[in-house]
Amino acid sequence: MARCVFLCLVILVSCQPNNKDCEVLDIQGHRGARGLAPENSLPAFIMASEMGVNTLEMDVVVTKDQKLVVSHEPFFSPVFCKDSLGNEILQDSVINIYRLNYDQVKKFDCGTLRNLNFPGQKRIAVYKPLLEEVIDSVESFNRSNGIKAINYNIELKTTAQTDSIFHPSPEIFSDLVYKLLKEKKLLNRVTIQSFDFRTLKYFHEKYSEVELAILIENDLNWKLNIDSLRFTPEIYSCHYPLLSQENILDMQYAGMKVIPWTVNDSNEMKKLISWGVDGLITDYPDRALKLKKRR
Repeated sequence: MARCVFLCLVILVSCQPNNKDCEVLDIQGHRGARGLAPENSLPAFIMASEMGVNTLEMDVVVTKDQKLVVSHEPFFSPVFCKDSLGNEILQDSVINIYRLNYDQVKKFDCGTLRNLNFPGQKRIAVYKPLLEEVIDSVESFNRSNGIKAINYNIELKTTAQTDSIFHPSPEIFSDLVYKLLKEKKLLNRVTIQSFDFRTLKYFHEKYSEVELAILIENDLNWKLNIDSLRFTPEIYSCHYPLLSQENILDMQYAGMKVIPWTVNDSNEMKKLISWGVDGLITDYPDRALKLKKRR
């Protein structure tokens, strides 16, 4: 009965012509705008911000000298990175960022090698930037260009199997990130996301003011994942094929926003929007923003 009442209220509220919430669809630029510019790079984040995304989605790893670097892998991907001498990296080579100081990391080029997965991506000489540098650059660019304040969705890359090998413990990692975000006065504009429940639990217990997103790619019922986490985060962020109109409503009824990843096909975007998702994480924010404007 309670769920029925909730659904009726959702329908009634959605019908109000001046309801601001009706217009809110959180378009998140995945790794900036990976389909258009080198992933997790300053040009990609500036491009996505200039397009008008609500949120910049990014990944963070840690260097040997405890610097927070924006990178999806804790190593240099041979798919799109060259080494510090400009040579292509061997496919079976693992250059561990956690074993390098940042001045070494910055010498690698991760933008001029053609990324065959994204044929429309611009080829630009870029390095892996510091999280602090990304924030400062985006904030400065937005202020100078009259762009409203943007949000940040930051993934901490940790697993129990790679503790002390590719990253510090979740506690040390989380403390480093929180300290920087607090210094930048961004705690009210940031979401911390992770596949690692240990990281989410630590943030929940120690930094309860920070919004959290659970990242999911398993096909378990969403309730089982939340039961394993042992608290309800603000956002449920799963691989988009795992969603249905029914489970989206169920998760929203449970108090979570539903923001799937990584949705690049316009037809899939339309379907998910019609099902009522709260946002989309996409490599092609231009496509999602076009649909948002039509909506």
